Amino acid sequence: MRIIRKPRWALPESAATPEPVFWNRRAILAAGGGLLAAGALSGVTGPADAAAPEEPFAPMPERSPRFSDAGRAITDEMINSTYNNFYEFGSHKQIARAAQALETDGWTIAIDGLVETPITIGADDLIAKMPLEERVYRHRCVEAWSMVVPWIGFPLARLVEMAKPLSGAKYVRFETFKDPDVARGQRQHWYPWPYVEGLTMAEATNELAMMVVGAYGKVLHKQFGAPIRLHLPWKYGFKSIKSVVRVSFVEERPVSFWEELQASEYGFWANVNPAVPHPRWSQADERVLGTEKTIPTMKFNGYGPEVAELYAGLEAEYGERLWR
Repeated sequence: MRIIRKPRWALPESAATPEPVFWNRRAILAAGGGLLAAGALSGVTGPADAAAPEEPFAPMPERSPRFSDAGRAITDEMINSTYNNFYEFGSHKQIARAAQALETDGWTIAIDGLVETPITIGADDLIAKMPLEERVYRHRCVEAWSMVVPWIGFPLARLVEMAKPLSGAKYVRFETFKDPDVARGQRQHWYPWPYVEGLTMAEATNELAMMVVGAYGKVLHKQFGAPIRLHLPWKYGFKSIKSVVRVSFVEERPVSFWEELQASEYGFWANVNPAVPHPRWSQADERVLGTEKTIPTMKFNGYGPEVAELYAGLEAEYGERLWR
């Protein structure tokens, strides 16, 4: 007899988002509120705003058996591809069309810092070296909405392995592009461009950490952070930096983009915890994009069995900063 066990982080079937999502005025208006964003994907809008390329990912990688079920239905692609946070292109949500100006052909990524041999490698060449797969992950934004996305990419641990970091490397620092001629949001001088994020080495080598190069069976949309971005499903979305141009292995903890702006609201760790509110709103519940249903938020976004050990003993030192 075949026994089917649901993943430990699966939600009950009653909380699932129906995959067919119908565009209607009520759903659009319900999703129109604007909280201060932190660099991550977002929401709901109509098809008229779509600016997503339709280039299929070829050959299509196989879906990971371990990460094939997020406990909820996959969020409709139109929702995710037309209502985004990407502050490089503006502080509003409708940046999908503006993001198409980003030139991704010939994209290179520097891998430097405390490594055996610093290199600069083309994104296509890097991707060709990596074991690609599709993973279905939940995504929880600090703004208290959530979604499910079928990402295509490779484990960040494989990039770390390729980089051959030295023993003094304690953190991995990520940096995105800076081109205010193309990305008009970067002309806003009060933001600390370029966007920077960081992880501990233990976090970077955890099995969940993923470098993303596609989604929904397609090459990664530019508004998603093409050609390569990070995704960390147990952390709030602003940790998942987009359009990466540099990965540095460093000894000192990096100061991330939103942490530099407002550390009391957007800290280095940013692990999902419903018991620790944002200073201006609760994190106890989340709004599921596409249905607008409200469901309880889970600690570590439901991925505690995979990541909780990373933070054992740290609460006494960092307290609430682990969750902001």
